[in-house]
Amino acid sequence: MAKSPATTRALLFGARNLCTEVGVAAETQKEPMSRTADSPLYRRLSALAASKDGSVAKTMNKWLREGKAIKKYELERYVRQLRKYKRFNHALQLYEWMDSRGFNMSYSDYAVRLDLVYRCKGITEAEEYFNARSEPAKNNLTHGALLNSYCMEKMSDKALNLFAKMKELNFVSSALVYNNLMGLYMKVGQPEKVPPLMQEMTEQNILPDVFTYNILMNSYASLKDFDAIERIMKEIETRGKAVCDWTIYSTLAAVYVTAGLSEKAELALQKLESLGPFRDRMAYHFLISLYAGTSNLEKVKAIWNSLQAAFPKTTNMSYLVILQALARLDDFDGLKDCFEEWESVCSSYDIRLVNVLIGAYLRRDMIEEAKLLIERSSKRGAGANFRTLEMFIEYYLEKRQIDLAMEYFNTAVSRGKQNVWQPNQQKVAGFLKYYEEEKDVDGAEEFYKKLKTVNYVNEEVYAYLLRTYIAAGKSNPLFRQQMKDDEIETNSETEKLLERVC
Repeated sequence: MAKSPATTRALLFGARNLCTEVGVAAETQKEPMSRTADSPLYRRLSALAASKDGSVAKTMNKWLREGKAIKKYELERYVRQLRKYKRFNHALQLYEWMDSRGFNMSYSDYAVRLDLVYRCKGITEAEEYFNARSEPAKNNLTHGALLNSYCMEKMSDKALNLFAKMKELNFVSSALVYNNLMGLYMKVGQPEKVPPLMQEMTEQNILPDVFTYNILMNSYASLKDFDAIERIMKEIETRGKAVCDWTIYSTLAAVYVTAGLSEKAELALQKLESLGPFRDRMAYHFLISLYAGTSNLEKVKAIWNSLQAAFPKTTNMSYLVILQALARLDDFDGLKDCFEEWESVCSSYDIRLVNVLIGAYLRRDMIEEAKLLIERSSKRGAGANFRTLEMFIEYYLEKRQIDLAMEYFNTAVSRGKQNVWQPNQQKVAGFLKYYEEEKDVDGAEEFYKKLKTVNYVNEEVYAYLLRTYIAAGKSNPLFRQQMKDDEIETNSETEKLLERVC
């Protein structure tokens, strides 16, 4: 069974948060969502997301001018909520405002702020922030936050050196630090290094938590060791609710879906369902995606109904998950009906959902319907994004309508000058392969120039160019210098091609 993007996301669930949220102990504190969201001040801070020139400092100062009180514990709660919704810049601005007003900062505040500095300003400024703290402030929390930053950056040497230092300082007493390193090893493609860390935790009498088990199962899945996964599951189930939550069964099901073991995946999903009803939409999202992975359309629709019954409002993200599942299962009628339902109730039009239906149209050669849908979405404030353009590029490449594919590519390039965009490797290869097959040197050279404008010139691009020259029976004595100017290193294959062309 092929691995879909939805299934891949589910498989990586256990690891995806380990290198993004762990390492900051204050994050484990929980506040009821309603208590924070109902705060008038938090609503003002939250509204800044829709304002291009919104300033946390201006908002806070205006609140004070109105004669209203501000308590530090409330501000810390707002920081946690802003981080939860990835509003890192506003969370950092709130800390900076607190600092300017002379609020006393706790060690956990330092750790959270270090994490925010890294996310907003980069690893160098995070290191500078850490180094500027007093020695007492360089405790297990701030060390953990810095380690987390190194792991996110895949800076293995610095992460391991800091880990060794934390051991010397007796700052490694919980699963949190090990989770970071496990996540790092998964990120850098070294899953075999995860189980030894688990063994080290056992030797140090450090109990693994939910994150530990999730990433451990993912590591064994990467190593194709399903017997080890089953042993881990037995251990997890003996520990009960302390670690056996819905994410565990989600990871287990994803492992089996990816391996093509549908029956075992369904059993894991049944256990996941038995833990419901859920207060977390994500549980329903993973159930829908994973049941789609087992080709169980009936269960996909049943879980969708359960999700809508469990929450008074269905979010765009929930609609995106169900649309992707229906598209994967090729339920075209169900997909269109669900999309129309979303259109009738959505408060913000989201191009990601539009792209799902466009993809379904293109797979059925319904090109006019796809174009009309783009026009309709543009009128509602959601114009085509890079993913939309790439889908049309792929469609026309498959149809060998190179001029139409190039129109969409040119649109992407023109937008890419203002935004960070890199063309898809397969799409680039599709163009270059076409020019090679057609022996079209001029077309290949023009395409090369377009790739230069988006800084996408590499050895593979040159290999295609060289083969196109050879196919057309043409030479170019300037090729070696051109590759040198583009800082492209050659290998034995390209050297052979260069000898024929130069």
